Amino acid sequence: MISAQKSMAAVNSFSLLRDYARAGRIVARVRASPGIASYPSSINFLTANHSRRYLCRASATHDEEAAAKAAAINADSGVPTIFDKIIAKEIPSTIVYEDDKVLAFKDVNPQAPVHVLVIPKVRDGLTQLGKAEPRHGEILGQLLYAAKIVAEKEGIVDGFRVVINNGPSACQSVYHLHLHVLGGRQMNWPPG
Repeated sequence: MISAQKSMAAVNSFSLLRDYARAGRIVARVRASPGIASYPSSINFLTANHSRRYLCRASATHDEEAAAKAAAINADSGVPTIFDKIIAKEIPSTIVYEDDKVLAFKDVNPQAPVHVLVIPKVRDGLTQLGKAEPRHGEILGQLLYAAKIVAEKEGIVDGFRVVINNGPSACQSVYHLHLHVLGGRQMNWPPG
């Protein structure tokens, strides 16, 4: 009876992950794992026809990582980014907040019910936070203040997260410094 319950749990666990993968939310990878402890956030189960332990792990797609690495190649080239085109109104966006130095607009691929990007209107060498210099102190403060204004406008001031991805290892895909303002749902810790 216990073996049958474990088998059914394994089938249900795999079905759930398979359905999520089909929906495009996550990618499930199943692999034999002698070192289960190395993946503390993974789901372990026994399959119906095997007594061997398998590891099922959900992770970011390799496409995101590949896109981030490809974007990093031209990071400091000065070529206009998609954000430069949004600032110039060449590409439409849903603007949430704008002043003379900062623009905030809704992300086209939201990761939360509220997902707004906050960017400086002039890059001035700020392709990523790791390139910040003392002369950028004022705009960095303005970006954070704009994030607070966005949270107020979007009704999430009592609970929101500000994220900055820096470099290819953090999956930064646009090399124009930007803050993600996320909210409208319970955030978990640790992130990522």
